[in-house]
Amino acid sequence: MFRTHTCGELRPEHAGQEVLLAGWVHRRRDHGPLIFIDLRDRYGITQVVFDSAAAPEAHAIASQARSEFVLQVRGLVGKRPDESLNPELPTGAIEVRASVATVLNPSKTTPIYISKEGGEDEMLRLKYRYLDLRRERMQKNLILRHRIIKFIRDFLDKEGFLEIETPILIKSTPEGARDYLVPSRVHPGEFYALPQSPQQLKQLLMVAGYDRYFQIARCFRDEDLRADRQPEFTQLDMELSFVEQEDVLNLIERLLVELVREVTPHKRVVAPFPRLTYAEAMDRYGSDKPDLRYGLELVNLGDVLASSQFAVFQSALAAGGQVKGIRVPGLGGYSRKQLDELADVARQAGAKGLLWASLQAGTAPEQIRSSFGKQLGADEMAALVARMGGQLDDLLLIVADTPKVVAAALDKLRREVAARLKLADRDLLAFAWVIDFPLVEWNDDEGRWDAVHHPFTAPKDEDLPLMDSDPGKVRAKAYDVILNGYEAGGGSIRIHRREVQQKLFDLLGISRETAQAQFGHMLEAFEYGAPPHGGIAPGIDRLAMLLADESTIREVMAFPKTQQAADLMTDAPSPVDERQLKELHIRLRAEAVAATADKPASHDPREIVPKDR
Repeated sequence: MFRTHTCGELRPEHAGQEVLLAGWVHRRRDHGPLIFIDLRDRYGITQVVFDSAAAPEAHAIASQARSEFVLQVRGLVGKRPDESLNPELPTGAIEVRASVATVLNPSKTTPIYISKEGGEDEMLRLKYRYLDLRRERMQKNLILRHRIIKFIRDFLDKEGFLEIETPILIKSTPEGARDYLVPSRVHPGEFYALPQSPQQLKQLLMVAGYDRYFQIARCFRDEDLRADRQPEFTQLDMELSFVEQEDVLNLIERLLVELVREVTPHKRVVAPFPRLTYAEAMDRYGSDKPDLRYGLELVNLGDVLASSQFAVFQSALAAGGQVKGIRVPGLGGYSRKQLDELADVARQAGAKGLLWASLQAGTAPEQIRSSFGKQLGADEMAALVARMGGQLDDLLLIVADTPKVVAAALDKLRREVAARLKLADRDLLAFAWVIDFPLVEWNDDEGRWDAVHHPFTAPKDEDLPLMDSDPGKVRAKAYDVILNGYEAGGGSIRIHRREVQQKLFDLLGISRETAQAQFGHMLEAFEYGAPPHGGIAPGIDRLAMLLADESTIREVMAFPKTQQAADLMTDAPSPVDERQLKELHIRLRAEAVAATADKPASHDPREIVPKDR
């Protein structure tokens, strides 16, 4: 037996007991005849006292021990003297007086601090992730993640759901992002794909009669990474039969509210969740995932400025664009340098520039300092300020451009000024539903319609005739749950009739032959009594990130990749043995080999070409 107790469970009532502990040296304080070691495991920290008079051999071991040595200690639990009590530790009222100590394994000096955050470069943390995971912050995050998943499983079990695993090796049927491909050894020249989601499989489970399915699903997408994206991620995958949109929304809302109250009771949840149509969200916030912890809503100035002779406003409106702005309280005194910084933020989102007006001195036209005041008459400026609800010391930020650019620029500005003003309460969870998304959107580059969500999303019944006459106006039975400026999960009611599914494939420009080759199994299944069904897939990583108050999902994943999709710890991806390539009937193009010959294995992009059969 290595231990009788963990380092986090001993209390005053254990005083007088002999215990056996095992863990890592967290801190060591040498006072000559007395050495104090904080022994750590994932449950907590216990102070161990080594007395040279009472236990000279144990004291000799402690004198040699250093940070992160693995020790086993036998000793008696004693109450600490009053002057040594540590209210910061759950074990702070006791100490263990060592009689025997054993070094189970020494440790080299670690390249990162374990006992405190060292501010190291993230790449160093990822390279030594097994050390980084010893830190209290990372342990708390992974324990929180465990509790989130356990709560979900228990909740859905009580709701009559079955947890069913679906395959990882599936057919490649691209759903928007690029697939990760896996070559088949026994089928030369053919490939499996890793699932971007179990979308088709969970719909087929509905056809099979398993009317309440869920899975903590691993998913894979070969896409460019952002702070909240990884090439492999985890989602709560769910599907239900004989439901309408309202049934799914009510269930998920109840799940999320009860989850937060159970695992992060210090967080506040606004319930019931507000509901915004996609059009409303874009009009009011410039985003389909707005942060609702603060206002700063977009204001449409088009009608107020319709007769303006200012070329910037005039040209934008004449081209079918928009003029919109946001009112920012308290920033009327911004300097030119700070205003230039905000203009750069707008340009990063595609805007040609940023117009501003400072109400620091007052709201009358002659008191306003602005970047465009000379271009507007007094009546126009007064009308603009009135429309935006301008007040003393406000800063008005205005963008004139295409609707897409106006939305993107003001959304980015809204987030930026909210961060500067610290408007977002980290303990407030502002969930909301965004509904009535467009079914399809026009792809100018490809000259075709693309599915906004995925090609299995059902159109709203009343919009079905528009699929022939005006596809861009067709609304989908799609819904996203958003949280504090992030999409926390997306779902929809699915198509369950073959003729409707075929119609959508036709609209998307998927030929009958391609549809049959890629989705024939789905089309055929719909002919064998497919029930009405729908589902959703909240992201576990993202939800854990937000509940843990982290800014990236890498902080709530045990072994994440870098933003270049590399694993620095194991040096993956990396070259493989020529024998393995031969077994898989793959050869590397000479130029690909030459281009990567001098690169480290973890950054070795390789192009695979199947050999002729």
